[in-house]
Amino acid sequence: MDSKFVLKQTARMLQNYLTYQAVKTVIDQLTETNPPLAIWFRQFSSGYNFQEGELYLQELMQQNKELALRIMTVRESLAENVLEFIPEMVLSGIRKDNME
Repeated sequence: MDSKFVLKQTARMLQNYLTYQAVKTVIDQLTETNPPLAIWFRQFSSGYNFQEGELYLQELMQQNKELALRIMTVRESLAENVLEFIPEMVLSGIRKDNME
């Protein structure tokens, strides 16, 4: 088993997932503060596969630089708040599921 490959793929998957969560968070915020922009952003985002989060951000940067920067900021904040707990939660979940 190639542990480095698994590590890189897991990190990329988690980064893409945090991008997706950041988009959801910003859409929720915009729904409250700027409904027309929220509608545009929801429509823009609906056509993208978040398994390619960096490609999504590159394309968003071309359409709306401010939103792209906001997504990156929210994503980084989410990462800072959750990453330290991920290893323990994943291992605990695997062990629990294996026991069942």
